[in-house]
Amino acid sequence: MNFRFKAVQTLTLLLGIIFILCGCLETRTTMDTWNQNEEVLSLPSKDVPELTFGIIYPMVNDTYEMITENAEDSASDHNIKLIVQAPDEANLEQQIRIMEMMIKQEVDGIAIIPVDSEALIDVINKAVSSGIIVICFESDSPSSKRNLFIGADNYKTGAIIAQTVDNLLGGKGMVLVQSGMPQMLGLTQRLKGLQDYLDEYTEIDVLEVRHNHASEEKAIQQLEEMITAHPHFSALINLDFVSSSSSVLVWKAKGLKRYNVALGLTPYVNQSLENGQITRIISQNEQNWGQAIINTLRSLSQDKTLPEFINTEITEMHS
Repeated sequence: MNFRFKAVQTLTLLLGIIFILCGCLETRTTMDTWNQNEEVLSLPSKDVPELTFGIIYPMVNDTYEMITENAEDSASDHNIKLIVQAPDEANLEQQIRIMEMMIKQEVDGIAIIPVDSEALIDVINKAVSSGIIVICFESDSPSSKRNLFIGADNYKTGAIIAQTVDNLLGGKGMVLVQSGMPQMLGLTQRLKGLQDYLDEYTEIDVLEVRHNHASEEKAIQQLEEMITAHPHFSALINLDFVSSSSSVLVWKAKGLKRYNVALGLTPYVNQSLENGQITRIISQNEQNWGQAIINTLRSLSQDKTLPEFINTEITEMHS
């Protein structure tokens, strides 16, 4: 009996030791797992955007689609959510509504091409007062509280277009001019730069200036009317993206061989340069604007100091 009692006692002791060891091991494993989970939870998830930026265009256009693709590529490298909005047609009220919507969504930054630099001041200032970074690109709203402007010097762009036409025509001739929205600051600056250069340095006559208000249909109609009214014109000057792409369609339809100077680089316009519908392209390096927008908004969100004007420069292209 004594032997059996000692055997049972020994077995009980061993089982107790094993139970205690198992309990310790289980506790350690649980703690290790908890620590690992804590470390995982502390890391930023790729599914959660680091920042949310909005981009607002005047209207839908091939050039803006190119800029969006460039911005999306840049944003994907930094876990940034993009909200891109553009009215079907240029519309001040819609731009204001889009701005208001993004303010309510509490986005971190907004990049906008103001269709009217003065009329958008209040809503731009409202966004900035709400703690949202606001930058303008292509066309500025300098009287607002926007943080900075991305693009080229639009007055200088107009002067370079004029200089290009001057070189093509040898300082003499008659030109037609197409532009977009007359209330957009960047376009008025381009037109002023063009007219000042032509008046001061050439004997070139501007036969007519028409504004298409960012409508391709209107741009084509106006161009056909100008050509009918001034059949002996020497060159066409386009000061906006809509005019440039619309002129290609008219040149193809009419088989025109006159000089056609375009503003803005897109694959379509570049192909038209190679095909002969476009004579020269004056670009503000729009193909890089998307990346510039993302990099600028990121830098400003990190409280970095940047110049008020980020100059993307001007490039002349010919076949």
